[in-house]
Amino acid sequence: MYAIVRAGGRQEKVEVGDVLVVDRMAGEPGASVQLPAILLVDGASVTTDKAALGKVKVTAEIVDHRRGPKIDILKYKNKIGYRRRQGHRSELTAVKVTDIKTAK
Repeated sequence: MYAIVRAGGRQEKVEVGDVLVVDRMAGEPGASVQLPAILLVDGASVTTDKAALGKVKVTAEIVDHRRGPKIDILKYKNKIGYRRRQGHRSELTAVKVTDIKTAK
């Protein structure tokens, strides 16, 4: 069984035990969070109905908070002395999917 969930502004395919890195989420490491399901696949059955997906609970545990790789931004224009240097590192959270429950 796997689910497509909305996490960090993107859609991710998750199964129980998967660790995914998403944009920073509120909470301390070890805290439990709910991820909204968009699609659920259980064997041959595929669930896309919003009413049925409202009963699906995808539970994940926050593993840790981290920062992404540094991105160097350099702007340069020839002959006019224009140079700008800027850097950026994304704030990320690693979460581990612990359970996918469907209410029957």
